[in-house]
Amino acid sequence: MAGLGGLGGAALLSSCSGAGGGTTGGGGGGGGDAKSISVIMVNNPQMIDLQKLTADNFTKDTGITVNYTVLPENDVRDKISQEFSSQAGQYDVASISNYEVPFYSKLGWLAPLDDFISGDSAFGQDDILAPLATALTGEDGKVYAEPFYGESSFLMYRKDIFESKGLQMPEKPTWQEIADFAAQLDGAAPNMKGIALRGQPGWGQVFAPLTTVVNTFGGTWFDENWNAQVNAPEFVEATKFYVDLVRAHGEPGAPQAGFTECLNGMTQSQVAMWYDATSAAGSLDATGSPVAGKMGYVAAPVNKTDSSGWLYTWAWGVQKASKKQEDAWKFISWASSQKYEELVGSKVGWASVPAGKRNSTYENTEYQQSAAPFYKATQDAINAADPSNPGVQKRPAAGIQFVAVPEFANLGTQVSQGVSSAIAGQTTVEKALDDGQALAEKQVSEVYKS
Repeated sequence: MAGLGGLGGAALLSSCSGAGGGTTGGGGGGGGDAKSISVIMVNNPQMIDLQKLTADNFTKDTGITVNYTVLPENDVRDKISQEFSSQAGQYDVASISNYEVPFYSKLGWLAPLDDFISGDSAFGQDDILAPLATALTGEDGKVYAEPFYGESSFLMYRKDIFESKGLQMPEKPTWQEIADFAAQLDGAAPNMKGIALRGQPGWGQVFAPLTTVVNTFGGTWFDENWNAQVNAPEFVEATKFYVDLVRAHGEPGAPQAGFTECLNGMTQSQVAMWYDATSAAGSLDATGSPVAGKMGYVAAPVNKTDSSGWLYTWAWGVQKASKKQEDAWKFISWASSQKYEELVGSKVGWASVPAGKRNSTYENTEYQQSAAPFYKATQDAINAADPSNPGVQKRPAAGIQFVAVPEFANLGTQVSQGVSSAIAGQTTVEKALDDGQALAEKQVSEVYKS
């Protein structure tokens, strides 16, 4: 588990606390009375909505107080990996992804949920989208997490800005077309840049979008025999394209910009385009958003492949060491339910529903109407994602924006440091990827080829 061990050094930089029942900031969690549970989760907008709705709904109905710890993505991954590997029992529930579930479950860090599911007919497990249900099932066939929302990736753009410049966005753009647009859109509005792309270090930050670019440019982290390909020509070409694009036409502060920073930039009209998670659309077109009604959404840009969007879910897992697993399931059953989506629809707005996980969501006419600008593009992107075949060559493990082995978290994060430095102009892409090649050979190739 070198990958997880390598995550232990990140500092816990910041946190958020909201209006949920018994919410706490970073570093809290654990303890509490018999009718409380501790939940650690990422600070994405959908989770912040969850916090605000908890006390007046879940706690009111069940009597269970939820103590939240909410952290930025890199920090929450670090904290959860430490917590679950030690089985300290400080947190009962954590937001984990389809990346962690296979090996967290294999190592016995997660409690299986099958008995809870079978005893909760109202939950509707059959309603969960099949790709997500499969991704959250362990090798033993048991379910180890339930999705809060699912996502792929696509290109988001300002329709009004495109119209003002006389530009037409294709339904399926190429990366070269996007780069050309970015050059034309710099300065299209005051202080506006052409595009936002993540540059913040982290395997789940800059390498989430960047690995999809590598895939469609013909590259891969490893060939089917676990030979590292990090400094292969295709990987270098894709990374240089990405770095050059964000340096020339990207958002200010790009080397430290993650999902949240790019979302803020798009919302505040600092950029004209953004390639990232489909889940962002719910915030951009939410009631009260400054850019609501101005956004357009098209397929992830491509080069050599027909599609390039990722497949991902933030999901809820129960720590095996938790002493409050029944109450933890009650929280998960509520937070991942169709009923919760209807609550968000009525209280926050249907565009903000944590979607991408249930078939019933896409059959709901209220959701279709409110999410009209993006729901079909999101559904198409999720359906087009193929974790088993995301590029032009065979892969040794599944995954689109990651390689589904535990060592990848550490490897991707280490290599990302060099890429972010290249975006900052402090090193070259070639140097960053040569260093990455050496790390990939040592940390992964030597492990899986032996």
